[in-house]
Amino acid sequence: MIVKVKRTADELEVKQLLEHLESKGFEIHTSFGDSYRVYGVVGDTASFDIRSLYAFPCVENVIRIQEPFKKVNRKIKSEDTIIDVKGIKIGGNNVVVMAGPCSVESLEQVDIIANEVKSMGATILRGGAFKPRTSPYAFQGMGIEGLQILREIGDKYNMPIVSELMDTEHIDAFVKYVDIIQVGARNMQNFALLKELGKLSTPILLKRGFSNTIEEWLMSAEYIMSGGNDNVILCERGIRTFEPYTRNTLDISTIPLVKKLSHLPVVIDPSHAAGKWDLVESLSLASIAGGADGLIIEVHHEPEKAFSDGAQSLKPKKFKELMLKAEAVAKAVGKNI
Repeated sequence: MIVKVKRTADELEVKQLLEHLESKGFEIHTSFGDSYRVYGVVGDTASFDIRSLYAFPCVENVIRIQEPFKKVNRKIKSEDTIIDVKGIKIGGNNVVVMAGPCSVESLEQVDIIANEVKSMGATILRGGAFKPRTSPYAFQGMGIEGLQILREIGDKYNMPIVSELMDTEHIDAFVKYVDIIQVGARNMQNFALLKELGKLSTPILLKRGFSNTIEEWLMSAEYIMSGGNDNVILCERGIRTFEPYTRNTLDISTIPLVKKLSHLPVVIDPSHAAGKWDLVESLSLASIAGGADGLIIEVHHEPEKAFSDGAQSLKPKKFKELMLKAEAVAKAVGKNI
Protein backbone atom coordinates (compact mmCIF):
# COMPACT_ATOMS: atom_id res chain seq x y z
CA MET A 1 0.00 0.00 0.00
CA ILE A 2 0.93 3.66 -0.39
CA VAL A 3 0.87 6.05 2.54
CA LYS A 4 1.00 9.73 1.65
CA VAL A 5 2.07 12.04 4.45
CA LYS A 6 0.97 15.67 4.82
CA ARG A 7 3.49 18.29 3.78
CA THR A 8 3.13 19.96 7.19
CA ALA A 9 3.49 16.70 9.11
CA ASP A 10 5.35 16.73 12.42
CA GLU A 11 8.48 14.57 12.21
CA LEU A 12 7.76 12.88 15.53
CA GLU A 13 4.32 11.85 14.28
CA VAL A 14 5.86 10.47 11.09
CA LYS A 15 8.38 8.50 13.12
CA GLN A 16 5.58 7.01 15.23
CA LEU A 17 3.70 6.04 12.05
CA LEU A 18 6.73 4.27 10.58
CA GLU A 19 7.48 2.46 13.83
CA HIS A 20 3.86 1.28 13.92
CA LEU A 21 4.07 -0.09 10.38
CA GLU A 22 7.40 -1.81 11.03
CA SER A 23 5.96 -3.40 14.19
CA LYS A 24 3.35 -5.00 11.94
CA GLY A 25 6.13 -6.62 9.91
CA PHE A 26 5.96 -4.28 6.93
CA GLU A 27 8.94 -3.06 4.92
CA ILE A 28 9.05 0.66 4.23
CA HIS A 29 10.25 2.37 1.04
CA THR A 30 10.53 6.15 1.02
CA SER A 31 9.88 8.43 -1.97
CA PHE A 32 10.33 12.21 -1.72
CA GLY A 33 9.36 14.95 -4.11
CA ASP A 34 9.24 18.75 -4.04
CA SER A 35 5.66 18.75 -2.82
CA TYR A 36 5.07 15.28 -1.41
CA ARG A 37 6.36 12.52 0.82
CA VAL A 38 5.19 8.99 0.09
CA TYR A 39 5.92 5.71 1.84
CA GLY A 40 5.58 2.41 0.04
CA VAL A 41 4.55 -0.29 2.49
CA VAL A 42 5.45 -3.81 1.36
CA GLY A 43 4.15 -6.97 2.98
CA ASP A 44 0.92 -8.91 3.43
CA THR A 45 -1.64 -6.12 3.73
CA ALA A 46 -4.63 -8.30 2.81
CA SER A 47 -5.92 -8.51 6.40
CA PHE A 48 -4.66 -5.09 7.48
CA ASP A 49 -7.26 -2.36 8.00
CA ILE A 50 -5.79 0.56 6.07
CA ARG A 51 -8.38 2.90 7.59
CA SER A 52 -6.66 2.54 10.95
CA LEU A 53 -3.75 4.60 9.63
CA TYR A 54 -5.92 7.70 9.42
CA ALA A 55 -5.70 7.76 13.23
CA PHE A 56 -2.21 9.18 12.74
CA PRO A 57 -2.55 12.99 12.26
CA CYS A 58 0.31 13.05 9.72
CA VAL A 59 -1.45 10.74 7.24
CA GLU A 60 -3.09 12.40 4.26
CA ASN A 61 -4.05 9.40 2.14
CA VAL A 62 -3.70 5.60 2.04
CA ILE A 63 -4.02 3.57 -1.17
CA ARG A 64 -3.93 -0.21 -1.45
CA ILE A 65 -1.86 -1.43 -4.39
CA GLN A 66 -3.91 -3.81 -6.49
CA GLU A 67 -1.07 -5.24 -8.60
CA PRO A 68 0.65 -8.35 -7.22
CA PHE A 69 4.11 -6.84 -7.81
CA LYS A 70 5.05 -4.37 -5.08
CA LYS A 71 8.75 -3.48 -5.06
CA VAL A 72 8.79 -3.35 -8.85
CA ASN A 73 5.78 -1.03 -8.85
CA ARG A 74 6.10 2.61 -9.86
CA LYS A 75 3.54 3.47 -7.21
CA ILE A 76 6.14 2.47 -4.62
CA LYS A 77 8.96 4.39 -6.32
CA SER A 78 7.90 7.15 -8.69
CA GLU A 79 11.35 8.07 -10.04
CA ASP A 80 13.20 5.88 -12.54
CA THR A 81 15.70 3.40 -11.15
CA ILE A 82 19.19 3.90 -12.56
CA ILE A 83 21.56 0.94 -12.35
CA ASP A 84 25.24 1.79 -12.02
CA VAL A 85 27.54 -0.78 -13.63
CA LYS A 86 31.13 0.33 -13.11
CA GLY A 87 30.18 3.94 -13.77
CA ILE A 88 27.86 3.20 -16.70
CA LYS A 89 24.33 4.36 -15.92
CA ILE A 90 21.45 2.23 -17.19
CA GLY A 91 18.14 4.07 -16.95
CA GLY A 92 17.00 7.67 -16.85
CA ASN A 93 18.01 9.63 -19.95
CA ASN A 94 20.67 7.16 -21.01
CA VAL A 95 20.63 4.68 -23.88
CA VAL A 96 23.26 2.05 -23.16
CA VAL A 97 24.41 -0.26 -25.95
CA MET A 98 25.59 -3.77 -25.07
CA ALA A 99 27.21 -5.56 -27.99
CA GLY A 100 29.27 -8.63 -28.77
CA PRO A 101 29.07 -12.17 -30.10
CA CYS A 102 26.23 -14.56 -29.42
CA SER A 103 28.77 -17.17 -28.28
CA VAL A 104 32.32 -16.95 -27.04
CA GLU A 105 34.32 -19.01 -29.53
CA SER A 106 37.93 -18.04 -28.76
CA LEU A 107 40.04 -15.35 -27.12
CA GLU A 108 40.96 -13.95 -30.53
CA GLN A 109 37.34 -13.81 -31.69
CA VAL A 110 36.13 -11.89 -28.61
CA ASP A 111 39.14 -9.57 -28.78
CA ILE A 112 38.44 -8.62 -32.41
CA ILE A 113 34.75 -8.00 -31.80
CA ALA A 114 35.24 -6.10 -28.52
CA ASN A 115 37.75 -3.79 -30.16
CA GLU A 116 35.29 -3.05 -32.96
CA VAL A 117 32.16 -2.43 -30.89
CA LYS A 118 34.03 -0.39 -28.27
CA SER A 119 35.41 1.94 -30.95
CA MET A 120 31.88 2.43 -32.31
CA GLY A 121 30.25 3.42 -29.03
CA ALA A 122 29.17 0.23 -27.27
CA THR A 123 29.99 0.41 -23.56
CA ILE A 124 29.13 -3.10 -22.32
CA LEU A 125 30.42 -6.36 -23.83
CA ARG A 126 27.93 -9.20 -24.25
CA GLY A 127 28.83 -12.82 -24.92
CA GLY A 128 27.46 -16.27 -24.20
CA ALA A 129 29.66 -18.75 -22.33
CA PHE A 130 26.80 -21.13 -21.46
CA LYS A 131 24.32 -21.52 -24.30
CA PRO A 132 20.76 -22.82 -23.84
CA ARG A 133 20.05 -24.50 -27.17
CA THR A 134 16.90 -26.18 -28.41
CA SER A 135 18.95 -29.09 -29.78
CA PRO A 136 21.26 -31.06 -27.46
CA TYR A 137 23.60 -31.49 -30.45
CA ALA A 138 24.12 -27.75 -30.99
CA PHE A 139 27.12 -25.82 -29.61
CA GLN A 140 26.56 -25.43 -25.86
CA GLY A 141 29.24 -22.80 -25.17
CA MET A 142 32.74 -22.83 -23.67
CA GLY A 143 31.55 -22.69 -20.07
CA ILE A 144 33.87 -21.30 -17.39
CA GLU A 145 36.66 -20.84 -19.94
CA GLY A 146 34.32 -18.61 -21.90
CA LEU A 147 33.65 -16.48 -18.81
CA GLN A 148 37.39 -16.14 -18.23
CA ILE A 149 37.87 -14.97 -21.83
CA LEU A 150 35.10 -12.39 -21.44
CA ARG A 151 36.67 -11.10 -18.22
CA GLU A 152 40.11 -10.81 -19.77
CA ILE A 153 38.86 -8.94 -22.83
CA GLY A 154 36.45 -6.84 -20.79
CA ASP A 155 39.31 -5.68 -18.60
CA LYS A 156 41.47 -5.00 -21.66
CA TYR A 157 38.91 -2.65 -23.18
CA ASN A 158 37.42 -1.38 -19.90
CA MET A 159 34.01 -2.84 -20.72
CA PRO A 160 31.70 -4.44 -18.14
CA ILE A 161 30.53 -7.96 -19.05
CA VAL A 162 26.99 -9.33 -19.44
CA SER A 163 26.51 -13.07 -19.90
CA GLU A 164 23.74 -15.60 -19.38
CA LEU A 165 23.53 -17.80 -16.28
CA MET A 166 21.55 -21.00 -16.68
CA ASP A 167 21.57 -22.60 -13.23
CA THR A 168 22.44 -22.07 -9.57
CA GLU A 169 25.53 -24.29 -9.88
CA HIS A 170 27.59 -21.57 -11.57
CA ILE A 171 26.50 -18.52 -9.56
CA ASP A 172 29.87 -18.13 -7.79
CA ALA A 173 31.73 -18.15 -11.13
CA PHE A 174 29.41 -15.51 -12.54
CA VAL A 175 29.83 -13.28 -9.50
CA LYS A 176 33.60 -13.60 -10.03
CA TYR A 177 33.78 -12.95 -13.78
CA VAL A 178 30.60 -11.11 -14.82
CA ASP A 179 29.27 -7.60 -14.11
CA ILE A 180 25.66 -8.18 -15.21
CA ILE A 181 24.08 -11.62 -14.90
CA GLN A 182 21.60 -12.34 -17.66
CA VAL A 183 18.58 -14.55 -17.01
CA GLY A 184 17.40 -15.90 -20.34
CA ALA A 185 13.84 -16.29 -21.60
CA ARG A 186 13.76 -20.00 -20.73
CA ASN A 187 14.71 -19.27 -17.11
CA MET A 188 12.45 -16.29 -16.50
CA GLN A 189 10.25 -18.41 -14.24
CA ASN A 190 13.01 -20.52 -12.73
CA PHE A 191 12.01 -19.32 -9.28
CA ALA A 192 14.72 -21.24 -7.44
CA LEU A 193 17.32 -19.42 -9.55
CA LEU A 194 15.60 -16.05 -9.10
CA LYS A 195 15.58 -16.46 -5.32
CA GLU A 196 19.32 -17.11 -5.30
CA LEU A 197 19.96 -14.08 -7.50
CA GLY A 198 17.95 -12.03 -5.02
CA LYS A 199 20.70 -12.68 -2.46
CA LEU A 200 23.31 -10.97 -4.64
CA SER A 201 24.11 -7.32 -5.33
CA THR A 202 25.22 -8.03 -8.92
CA PRO A 203 22.86 -6.41 -11.48
CA ILE A 204 20.47 -8.85 -13.18
CA LEU A 205 19.32 -8.54 -16.80
CA LEU A 206 15.97 -10.33 -16.76
CA LYS A 207 14.68 -11.35 -20.19
CA ARG A 208 10.97 -11.79 -20.80
CA GLY A 209 9.90 -15.34 -21.56
CA PHE A 210 8.72 -15.82 -25.12
CA SER A 211 5.23 -16.84 -23.99
CA ASN A 212 4.91 -14.77 -20.82
CA THR A 213 2.70 -11.80 -20.01
CA ILE A 214 4.09 -8.51 -18.78
CA GLU A 215 2.67 -9.17 -15.31
CA GLU A 216 4.41 -12.56 -15.13
CA TRP A 217 7.64 -10.88 -16.20
CA LEU A 218 7.32 -8.21 -13.52
CA MET A 219 6.51 -10.87 -10.92
CA SER A 220 9.78 -12.61 -11.81
CA ALA A 221 11.55 -9.30 -11.17
CA GLU A 222 9.68 -9.14 -7.87
CA TYR A 223 11.21 -12.48 -6.87
CA ILE A 224 14.70 -11.00 -7.28
CA MET A 225 13.92 -7.72 -5.56
CA SER A 226 12.07 -9.37 -2.68
CA GLY A 227 15.30 -11.21 -1.91
CA GLY A 228 17.14 -7.92 -1.49
CA ASN A 229 18.68 -7.30 -4.92
CA ASP A 230 17.23 -4.06 -6.31
CA ASN A 231 19.57 -4.00 -9.33
CA VAL A 232 17.18 -5.42 -11.92
CA ILE A 233 17.15 -4.53 -15.62
CA LEU A 234 14.23 -5.76 -17.72
CA CYS A 235 14.91 -7.02 -21.24
CA GLU A 236 12.29 -7.51 -23.96
CA ARG A 237 13.53 -10.01 -26.56
CA GLY A 238 10.39 -10.73 -28.52
CA ILE A 239 7.46 -13.06 -27.88
CA ARG A 240 6.16 -16.09 -29.73
CA THR A 241 3.23 -15.37 -32.03
CA PHE A 242 1.71 -16.93 -35.16
CA GLU A 243 4.00 -14.85 -37.42
CA PRO A 244 6.73 -16.99 -39.07
CA TYR A 245 8.65 -14.25 -40.92
CA THR A 246 10.65 -13.32 -37.81
CA ARG A 247 12.17 -15.49 -35.10
CA ASN A 248 9.96 -13.73 -32.55
CA THR A 249 7.66 -10.72 -32.57
CA LEU A 250 9.24 -7.70 -30.88
CA ASP A 251 6.67 -6.21 -28.51
CA ILE A 252 7.68 -2.54 -28.57
CA SER A 253 4.50 -1.66 -26.66
CA THR A 254 6.29 -3.26 -23.72
CA ILE A 255 8.43 -0.13 -23.30
CA PRO A 256 5.72 2.46 -22.46
CA LEU A 257 3.59 -0.14 -20.68
CA VAL A 258 6.35 -1.32 -18.37
CA LYS A 259 7.52 2.22 -17.73
CA LYS A 260 3.99 3.09 -16.65
CA LEU A 261 3.82 0.10 -14.31
CA SER A 262 7.41 -0.04 -13.06
CA HIS A 263 10.43 2.13 -12.26
CA LEU A 264 12.93 -0.43 -13.61
CA PRO A 265 14.97 0.25 -16.79
CA VAL A 266 13.97 -1.53 -19.99
CA VAL A 267 16.49 -2.86 -22.52
CA ILE A 268 15.55 -4.26 -25.94
CA ASP A 269 17.17 -7.25 -27.69
CA PRO A 270 16.42 -6.74 -31.41
CA SER A 271 18.73 -9.57 -32.48
CA HIS A 272 16.72 -12.38 -30.86
CA ALA A 273 13.44 -10.72 -31.77
CA ALA A 274 14.25 -10.49 -35.47
CA GLY A 275 16.43 -13.51 -36.03
CA LYS A 276 17.64 -11.71 -39.17
CA TRP A 277 20.48 -9.19 -39.26
CA ASP A 278 18.81 -6.91 -41.79
CA LEU A 279 15.91 -6.18 -39.41
CA VAL A 280 18.04 -5.33 -36.38
CA GLU A 281 18.69 -1.69 -37.29
CA SER A 282 15.01 -0.78 -37.78
CA LEU A 283 13.94 -2.49 -34.58
CA SER A 284 16.75 -0.81 -32.65
CA LEU A 285 15.85 2.66 -33.83
CA ALA A 286 12.15 2.08 -33.17
CA SER A 287 12.98 0.88 -29.66
CA ILE A 288 15.02 3.99 -28.86
CA ALA A 289 12.21 6.18 -30.19
CA GLY A 290 9.83 4.23 -27.98
CA GLY A 291 11.82 5.07 -24.85
CA ALA A 292 14.13 2.07 -24.38
CA ASP A 293 16.98 2.53 -21.91
CA GLY A 294 19.34 0.33 -23.87
CA LEU A 295 19.97 -2.23 -26.58
CA ILE A 296 21.72 -5.60 -26.49
CA ILE A 297 22.95 -6.46 -29.97
CA GLU A 298 24.81 -9.42 -31.42
CA VAL A 299 27.87 -8.52 -33.51
CA HIS A 300 30.29 -10.88 -35.25
CA HIS A 301 33.17 -10.10 -37.62
CA GLU A 302 32.55 -13.36 -39.51
CA PRO A 303 28.87 -14.25 -38.97
CA GLU A 304 29.03 -16.82 -41.75
CA LYS A 305 31.38 -18.85 -39.54
CA ALA A 306 29.67 -18.14 -36.20
CA PHE A 307 29.09 -21.13 -33.91
CA SER A 308 25.56 -19.85 -33.18
CA ASP A 309 23.05 -17.27 -34.44
CA GLY A 310 25.18 -15.92 -37.28
CA ALA A 311 22.03 -15.02 -39.22
CA GLN A 312 21.03 -12.38 -36.68
CA SER A 313 24.50 -10.96 -36.01
CA LEU A 314 25.60 -7.63 -37.45
CA LYS A 315 28.98 -7.20 -39.07
CA PRO A 316 31.04 -4.35 -37.54
CA LYS A 317 30.44 -2.06 -40.53
CA LYS A 318 26.67 -2.43 -40.20
CA PHE A 319 26.89 -1.96 -36.43
CA LYS A 320 28.74 1.32 -36.98
CA GLU A 321 25.97 2.54 -39.29
CA LEU A 322 23.40 1.61 -36.68
CA MET A 323 25.23 3.48 -33.92
CA LEU A 324 25.37 6.68 -35.97
CA LYS A 325 21.61 6.56 -36.58
CA ALA A 326 20.90 5.50 -32.99
CA GLU A 327 22.70 8.56 -31.67
CA ALA A 328 20.50 10.84 -33.82
CA VAL A 329 17.27 9.13 -32.73
CA ALA A 330 18.29 9.22 -29.06
CA LYS A 331 19.00 12.93 -29.30
CA ALA A 332 15.63 13.53 -30.94
CA VAL A 333 13.80 11.95 -27.97
CA GLY A 334 15.93 13.68 -25.34
CA LYS A 335 18.29 10.83 -24.52
CA ASN A 336 22.04 10.30 -24.59
CA ILE A 337 23.86 7.38 -26.16
